[in-house]
Amino acid sequence: MDEFLSINITIADRRYPMRIKRSEEEKIRKAAKIINERILQYQDRYSGKDVQDFLAMASLQFVLQTLETIEKSDVEPVLKQLENINNEINLYLSEK
Repeated sequence: MDEFLSINITIADRRYPMRIKRSEEEKIRKAAKIINERILQYQDRYSGKDVQDFLAMASLQFVLQTLETIEKSDVEPVLKQLENINNEINLYLSEK
């Protein structure tokens, strides 16, 4: 069976042919659906704007969400605190 699949994705009334891994089809279709839903939300909210404006606004919102997720998953500060606590415990135990 072919590992790749040719599909067409429509975003903002434009068709994009893609060749993707079969295992990624559901995720890609879901992503396109979410983008289109977001564009429709902006069209309802801000009439008279161009589709390019809605795409830009949706892109900005998605990137902001991604950045927030990255910041939340940054464990470096927590690891640093744990290292400091560990050092303090070891120091305390070595004194006893």
